[in-house]
Parts: sequence; structure tokens; C-alpha cells
Amino acid sequence: MTAQTPAFLLDPRLEAHSFPVTDLSLCTVRLMDDARFPWLILVPRRPELVELIDLDPSDRATLSAEIDAASRALKAVTNCHKLNVAALGNMVRQLHVHVIARFEGDPAWPGPVWGVGERRSHAAPQAMMFGSKLRAALGASA
Repeated sequence: MTAQTPAFLLDPRLEAHSFPVTDLSLCTVRLMDDARFPWLILVPRRPELVELIDLDPSDRATLSAEIDAASRALKAVTNCHKLNVAALGNMVRQLHVHVIARFEGDPAWPGPVWGVGERRSHAAPQAMMFGSKLRAALGASA
């Protein structure tokens, strides 16, 4: 009898607080639902990952390349002053990487975005337009 590999499932909290943008070869890319900050979340589509060290070496290299691509796309679309990249996982254990465009004078500048003020939801049409720009910058089809 062989053990069955569990299927990848996106954590419900990530799904509830973000919009789908596209799927890359490893990660699903999502736009965080906080209009104050242009904020992508990359989630490797592998089951039961918690830490970066849980990825095999090939997937770890792919994740690094996809973080690079997402960072470049976000910078191209927003012309931000700084990019913040982090994999914390204290609130949501599922492995995910935040790529956040930062601007001098944004509501959290120069500190981290977490725990600052109240989240401001995107209007769906704006989120869809921004997602379309990001997909184009990532070279993904709409």
C-alpha cells in the first residue's frame, strides 16, 4: 500500500484576504487586499509546506526566481522606492512570501506594513486592473 500525497490547498485566510493574479511554474501569485500597499503573495503549490527549508533544492531555486520575477514586475508596475520581501508565517503557517512595493511617505514608512492602521480593501475593478498589469509584467497570459 502506498501513501497518497496530499493535494495542495491554499490556506483559507490567504484566499479570503487576497485576489488571484496568476500561476507561475511553482507559485500561485495573489494580490493582498490592502489598497494602501501594492502587495503580492507567492504561495508554492506544494502541500504541507511551512518553512523555506521544506522545499526541495530545485523548488527552492524556482521560488527564488519567481520572487525575483514578482519583484521586478511589481517595481515596473508601481515605480516604487523600495521592495520588501519576507516569509514570516507567524499568523498563517502555510509557506508564502510577501513582496511589497513601498513608497517614502506610505502609511507605514519607514517601518514594516504589519499592524499599521486599518486595512483598506481594494475595489474589485481596481484589483482586477492592477492584477492585469501585473500579469502582463510577469509575462503571463490573462
